[in-house]
Amino acid sequence: MGTVIAITSGKGGTGKTSITSGVAASLALMDRQVLCVDMDIGLRNLDISLGLNDRALMDFSDVALGRCPLTRAVVEHPDLKGLSLLTAPMSLPASLTPEKVRNLLQEARPNYDYILIDSPAGLGPGFRLATCGVDRAIVIATNDASSLRDAQRTVAELDHLRTIHLVMNRIQTKLLRKLRTTIDDAMDAAGLPLIGVVPEDPQVILCANLGQPLTTRGKRGAALACWNIAQRLEGNRIPIMRIR
Repeated sequence: MGTVIAITSGKGGTGKTSITSGVAASLALMDRQVLCVDMDIGLRNLDISLGLNDRALMDFSDVALGRCPLTRAVVEHPDLKGLSLLTAPMSLPASLTPEKVRNLLQEARPNYDYILIDSPAGLGPGFRLATCGVDRAIVIATNDASSLRDAQRTVAELDHLRTIHLVMNRIQTKLLRKLRTTIDDAMDAAGLPLIGVVPEDPQVILCANLGQPLTTRGKRGAALACWNIAQRLEGNRIPIMRIR
């Protein structure tokens, strides 16, 4: 049975979608079957990050509400074997309930090793739907005070989960020195164990605009960081990247 992981954040702009795409592509390159579910309703961009722009005709609500079978709604990546996408609707249907989302995930579990959910930022109804049927969560934060405070609030809403990890994204060493802070300080502020540190990297924007998942352009910078996160999800002991 596949593991369902919500990738979320307390605020927008933390790079949640690029991390979802990069980790998913890394797992697929490890010969894992991976389903990405874009649950960022109304702001869906995971298809662009994965290079599947506008390929999806049906969305996860169509499956959850019985309008379409899962196999018809899922879009397989043309170049990355084992990587698939189930996109989000443009608006939240009133009839979409947590129970129906959980049933959808249960249906998908036998076919995938990992189901990665790109959750909406914040703590609204979309966030609650995206996290209602998951096994664990990864909270994405940047090294600014508001992001870390919002990460704390997110953790409080995920207290039903036993496993929650932190990814520190868009890290710049020069900025850390100016702020006189460390990654350990950020971990303490968020109150979470660390599963990855991702550097600020112009390749993230380049890959998004080219429609290429990060790890398809080599393993360095942010791409290497996503690869390492995927390795840790697999249970491998990989040192946390030192950002210079």
